[in-house]
Amino acid sequence: MRTEKIALLTDSCADIPVEVAKKHHIYVVPFTITFDEGSYQDGVDIFPDDVYRRQPNETIKTSLPSGAVIEDTLRKIKEDGYTKVIAIMLSSGLSGGYQIVRMLGEEDEDLEVAAFDSMSASLGEGVMVLTVARWIEEGRSWEDMLALMPRMMKNVYPYFSVDTLEYLKRGGRIGKITAMAGTALGIKPILAFEPTSGELTSIHKVRGRQAAMKKLVQVAVSNLQPNKRYNIMWAHGGTPEEGAQIAEMLRKAAPDFQEEFSGEVDCTLAAYVGPRLIGAAVQVLDDDM
Repeated sequence: MRTEKIALLTDSCADIPVEVAKKHHIYVVPFTITFDEGSYQDGVDIFPDDVYRRQPNETIKTSLPSGAVIEDTLRKIKEDGYTKVIAIMLSSGLSGGYQIVRMLGEEDEDLEVAAFDSMSASLGEGVMVLTVARWIEEGRSWEDMLALMPRMMKNVYPYFSVDTLEYLKRGGRIGKITAMAGTALGIKPILAFEPTSGELTSIHKVRGRQAAMKKLVQVAVSNLQPNKRYNIMWAHGGTPEEGAQIAEMLRKAAPDFQEEFSGEVDCTLAAYVGPRLIGAAVQVLDDDM
């Protein structure tokens, strides 16, 4: 039961489906995807399949939500009667959206805005948002939620693997030598977010797609702790069959999960990493979460 007028804000890289955002009253600001002939809003008028189809032959640029879009969203939040906002945004290691939301929130005299850098994306960012949505619906106080946020965010462990390093190389997200070696040898990297910078980093390298799937699940469940509840999460980028395989592997490796979350990678991350991304994650839950 909601007792305070607290809104929840995130961006399109949290991969929250439209119907889920509506159900939980989550406000989502879209990133911009730009092709040679024009620009589109991620998840509004362009979708991942469009990116994968055009990616091999076109240059795709991404840009963070503009200040005007964020200001319009904050205005809408106020019009809807909210007085406080918790904002969870894409890792600052990939985007400046968090800094813009924080700055505009500090300048807004009618809203109290608490902005958080997820140091994550997709599965990680999304489950943080949905956790806070549940807290709001449970009627937890503003002060309690702000106190819980840092610990909750540190207990989310997302990992990804990509089918090719070419798109990360194009976007300057990974070193050229690593990219070339991976292309030559068929290496599949296991990627994580560096905890202090929020940048993508390669933590393991394996050869072959099936090996990558097994390693993803292995590193995800290695974060589980004795006698603590947990959730499992998985995602894919245009490869639902492999997403289903990851899901089944996670269920077998960590069968006592509380909830299972899944999603398809958004256009922005699709532009970073290319098609056929797979992801696995766990969220460890303390007793007060």
